[in-house]
Amino acid sequence: MNLTHKAREIFERFFTKPETLPLAQSDSEYFANYINFAFGESFVRSKIGEREYFLIVLASLIAAGGREEFRIYIKGALNNGVNAIEIKEIIYQATAYVGFAKVYDFLVIANETFGKLGVSMPLQPQGTTTQENRQHKGRAVQNMIFGEANITKMIESTPTDKAFINDFLSANCFGDYYTRNGVDIKTRELITLVYLIALGGVDSQVKAHIQGNLNMGQTRESLLGVIMALVPYIGYPKSLNALFALDEITKTS
Repeated sequence: MNLTHKAREIFERFFTKPETLPLAQSDSEYFANYINFAFGESFVRSKIGEREYFLIVLASLIAAGGREEFRIYIKGALNNGVNAIEIKEIIYQATAYVGFAKVYDFLVIANETFGKLGVSMPLQPQGTTTQENRQHKGRAVQNMIFGEANITKMIESTPTDKAFINDFLSANCFGDYYTRNGVDIKTRELITLVYLIALGGVDSQVKAHIQGNLNMGQTRESLLGVIMALVPYIGYPKSLNALFALDEITKTS
């Protein structure tokens, strides 16, 4: 394969010799283009750390439905600073954004892969809430990320017949997932943005979570790096939409 030196060096450090993979045999020209771009250009120019790279790529693959690639990236993640609990937390949290039907497939993949790699199951529980306090604690996380005044305004302006969605957001989306140990809240908010970007068609939520990420300490530059790293996995339309949303938020922030 005609690989650049940088692309080969990074791919072998992350995974294995590219020639050993099935696509290298069946579609070598295409596979070389992918590796050269994804690792020699996209990853290098993004300037994000290896651990963060694996976290966001795993999240994007869940949202995009890339099951076979996910199998490969679990192994790469475990070899590059990500632990099994973090991988499970990325899968669990995705439920609130992509739904259980899709998440179930990735849980099966993770469990099969962990079993083959000798990871002891089940993993240590990471929950911190009870049925009695999950809504209160979830609301506190919402306030932290988006500002209490904004969350209060959202709740008070919601018609009575749709009030259930605010309860679900506080108790389930944030209370059941963001409050868990294993991944810090700043990283969880970034991972949520990745799910949304990779899903596509959820522009208002992307903008809201871009602002949430800025509130949690991310910068325009760091979010540009994330989008840059995701291009090979989500394609150009979703990447361009994410860039447009970032411009919309940061030009006035």
